Amino acid sequence: MTRISLIAAGIAAGAILAMSSGAIAQTPAPTQAQTQQRIYGSQLMTVQERNDYRQQMRALQNQQEREQFRSEHHTKMQERAKERGLTLPDPMPAQGKGAGQRAGNAPGMGAGPGPVPGGGGKGR
Repeated sequence: MTRISLIAAGIAAGAILAMSSGAIAQTPAPTQAQTQQRIYGSQLMTVQERNDYRQQMRALQNQQEREQFRSEHHTKMQERAKERGLTLPDPMPAQGKGAGQRAGNAPGMGAGPGPVPGGGGKGR
């Protein structure tokens, strides 16, 4: 490479680095609510109440106790929302196994049947 080409490449690399670091710096860090499991009615709770909720959930011994606690919390948040003239979604969010996990003997994402003669993916 010639000296001018090396200088141009260096300037281009520096510009790309500067633009990408600027974009990274402007990207907000995920909030605690985004990084942890969402608490039903959390928008109606104080920070201390959310921390207490998480601490109590961790202290419960089994899934049955956690489900009971969630149910009681759900009722409490529904009442709080009603008092404030707000509405929360009625059904409790699904708990337990997340998307992608298999329940019991349900089939997972295995190899599948393989190519289907004449399938080609059209008309499905």
